[in-house]
Amino acid sequence: MSLKNNIKVSVLGATGMVGQNCLRLLENHPWFHVVDVAASKHSAGKTYTNAVSGKWVMESDIPDAVSNLIVRNVHDFASIPGDVNCVFSALDLEEKQDTRDFEFGYAQKGYAVISTSSANRQIHDVPMIIPEINADHTDVIPIQQKNRNLPSSGFVAVKPNCSIQSYIVVLAALKQAGFPVGRAQVTTLQALSGAGYKALTNPDLKENVVPYIGGEEEKTEKEPLKIFGQVTDDGIVQSTSLIINALCTRVPVVDGHTAVVHIGFSDKTPSLEKFKSILSSFAAEPQSLCLPSAPENPIIVLDKIDRPQPKLDRDEGNGMTVTVGRIAEDDFFDIRFIGLSHNTVRGAAGGAILMGELLVQKGFIHGK
Repeated sequence: MSLKNNIKVSVLGATGMVGQNCLRLLENHPWFHVVDVAASKHSAGKTYTNAVSGKWVMESDIPDAVSNLIVRNVHDFASIPGDVNCVFSALDLEEKQDTRDFEFGYAQKGYAVISTSSANRQIHDVPMIIPEINADHTDVIPIQQKNRNLPSSGFVAVKPNCSIQSYIVVLAALKQAGFPVGRAQVTTLQALSGAGYKALTNPDLKENVVPYIGGEEEKTEKEPLKIFGQVTDDGIVQSTSLIINALCTRVPVVDGHTAVVHIGFSDKTPSLEKFKSILSSFAAEPQSLCLPSAPENPIIVLDKIDRPQPKLDRDEGNGMTVTVGRIAEDDFFDIRFIGLSHNTVRGAAGGAILMGELLVQKGFIHGK
């Protein structure tokens, strides 16, 4: 069996919503095989099925391969199976610094850490990757390892916030085609699942719109600047060529983040037909590498006046495709559109797995 096809992985925070989705998506994965699940001390020692009893929220059943695994305490390194060398972390500790230290604790032990947490996103030597946009930011991993005296197999890489996923790939496609965006006004309509299991069962969020989500606007405005930044000898320097202003809201939708986006171009403005053509034809490294989780079409343009809609369109490309519609000229900016992405797939577990596949292909993760 090829080493690429036999990579043993652990999922940290496996009992939470993102962890569950990660396990669902990893079932029958051609490269990654889950041999370890970990969570808090309250779940440790139980079978995975017992640990998620009453809390399993995926539509599909618990994968057979993990149902009887004994949940490990995430802080217990001694009982990690010896053949694990990559962990998908869907865990946030109470304090961000604790999460940073926790993730680098695994990296110090020689594990490749692929995290969905926000704790390390703004750390200059930690790559924050959307594989279709900044696959080259994997170049910062050797710098991180040198800066922090990590073993050659250990590092931390993170995925960005789910709130930016429904529009940032559009900006990347335009930039690649020679039409860089200089400013954007973004209003997000974010699904309940983005706030975890408790939000889905919170009666205050039903039939309601909450016009503020703590920390989301700052993430929405700042994270794209790092993604579009440049790798230097010391780490990643953020882009200064883009300004984003964001307003983030929570809406009573289970899955699927929508964004209303108004953009102004730095130089020339494409026609609407050119704009649509750029998006529809966009492809990048994950597509050329044929990574297992990469959608054939990263962006799909919908012409119907009432699309995209979360219920109808969030599952395009197995939840990894961004759908775009309502494209029109704008009186205050240049062009406006509505984007939609699946927040717990592309925006969380699926995006992390795709990043893991990219890191395998680039030689940063190996099987044992």
